Amino acid sequence: MLLTLAWGSLFFPGLFVLSTWWLRRARPAWTYHDCVMISTRVVSSAQAVLATGSGIVIIRACRNVVTDRGLGESWGTSLLAASSRQN
Repeated sequence: MLLTLAWGSLFFPGLFVLSTWWLRRARPAWTYHDCVMISTRVVSSAQAVLATGSGIVIIRACRNVVTDRGLGESWGTSLLAASSRQN
C-alpha cells in the first residue's frame, strides 16, 4: 500500500510538470495560466480514468461490494468493522 502511495505521489505531480513543460514548448503563444489549467485537467482526467478502472475491477471481483472483503483484509482492517465500532 505504501509503495502505491509513493508511486502516486511521484506520478501525478510528474505528469503535471511534464504536461505543463510540453504545453509551454508546443504552444508558445499560450499564457502560463492556460498551460497550467490544461495540465490540471490532464491530471484530473488521468485520475478519473484510473479511479474508474479500479472501481470496475472491484465490482467485477466482488459479488456484494459492501460486504465482500479483498485479499489480505481481515475483520480488524475492515471499514465495515470500523464503522460498526463507532455506532
